Amino acid sequence: MSHYRRSYVPGGVFFLTLVTYRRIPLFSEVENISWLRKAIAKMRQEKPFDITAAVVLPDHLHFLWTLPPNDSDYSQRVSRLKVLFTRSLQRKSAFSVEISASRRKHRESDVWQRRFWEHTIRDEDDLNKHLDYIHYNSVKHGLVTCPHLWTYSSFDKWVKAGRYQVDWACCCRGNLPQVPDFRDLEDKVGE
Repeated sequence: MSHYRRSYVPGGVFFLTLVTYRRIPLFSEVENISWLRKAIAKMRQEKPFDITAAVVLPDHLHFLWTLPPNDSDYSQRVSRLKVLFTRSLQRKSAFSVEISASRRKHRESDVWQRRFWEHTIRDEDDLNKHLDYIHYNSVKHGLVTCPHLWTYSSFDKWVKAGRYQVDWACCCRGNLPQVPDFRDLEDKVGE
């Protein structure tokens, strides 16, 4: 059996990837994104933290979460988010796929992959690379041609904060985009 070691740094910034079960595109439905937002809001009321950046794609999510000082428990927050969102779908009774005997035995649903990916942000350069990765992800997956066109991302928040220009990595109006180089992250982001 594999042993997963997670890094727990009080007050840390964590890059997280959560993937749907069998990569089912749950978040292609706007209603499910609304349920996700409600689950996140409830979870943040219970255990506060900051969402530094995020992107919601049809079959997976990426987050940068900043935890309060003296708190390193992102795992409990991820677990709670999964539970709250899954309950929303179960109430809706609109989702079910064939699940394995192992998942039934462990009382796991057909909504999320069992595990999630985590990376502890080490420094400002690491943070900037992961911000770029999150904000370019919708383009990487062919969902839009430019980051500013993807609604379910924190890109606009960061444009307003001055971190990005609205035309960052953009090909609108005939621009040749400066595509970020993510080769050093590709095997580290859990996709």
